[in-house]
Amino acid sequence: MIHDSNTLNTIKRLAWVTDIHLDFLEPKQIQTFCREVTEHCPDALLIGGDIGTATSISSFLLTLENELSCPIYFVLGNHDYYHGSIKEVRQEVETNCKQSDHLNWLPLTGVVGLTDHTCLIGHGGWGDGRLGDYSNSTVMLNDYLLIKELAGLDPNERLTVLKNLGDEAAACIRIQLQSSLDHYQKVIVLTHVPPFKEACWYQGEVADDNWLPHFSCKVVGEVLKEFMLKQTDRMMTVLCGHTHNSGIAEILPNLVVKTGKAAYGRPQLQEVLLVE
Repeated sequence: MIHDSNTLNTIKRLAWVTDIHLDFLEPKQIQTFCREVTEHCPDALLIGGDIGTATSISSFLLTLENELSCPIYFVLGNHDYYHGSIKEVRQEVETNCKQSDHLNWLPLTGVVGLTDHTCLIGHGGWGDGRLGDYSNSTVMLNDYLLIKELAGLDPNERLTVLKNLGDEAAACIRIQLQSSLDHYQKVIVLTHVPPFKEACWYQGEVADDNWLPHFSCKVVGEVLKEFMLKQTDRMMTVLCGHTHNSGIAEILPNLVVKTGKAAYGRPQLQEVLLVE
């Protein structure tokens, strides 16, 4: 499915934020953050996940819609499911978006035509345990304690769920790419979890085998690389977050990944992308 934004307006200025964790802010701080975004006069806002938690995501999306005067395209991050269920949060977000004129959850929206040449797709992804050394990792994310589908599982059971979540994201991205690359020369992919090892920036360098299983979605990366190796005349920019560390990785001459920096209590604008 292709959602053609050009029937309304051409979207050329994209403000990109990620890991904004609005649950760490007071209402006035959220208003200040929204004003800072608005000052850049974006045609649309991209949010790369980790907006709030299961108990606050709907209210924060409504606040952002009310404070900003532009369409909002977003994916969900792992924190958005804390203290709740992945299934229930997604159902709630889908309902909110269907009732809104400005909120667009990308797995639901599908391919968004920004201009005649560029489109937007996305899915939050998930740390699928396939990169690094999951079996010997000492990392215990709060995901494994605070998300219903992951809580109370032993490591092997958890890995099965993580792989399934990664596979789900990869399947969604595959469908979106199949629908988009025949129509657009450039594609922007918005996700939460870095899809390549080279994009998993942590403490100033690429994450080690202890963190990689939780910081990367290998299967999404495989899908992205597969398509861009076949279509060398197309260009792809991937925007991700999750690790709270920034960096740029050139995976292929036509595939670049930008990872956004973040800090709890200090949401920031990553970049204003100018779309051709």
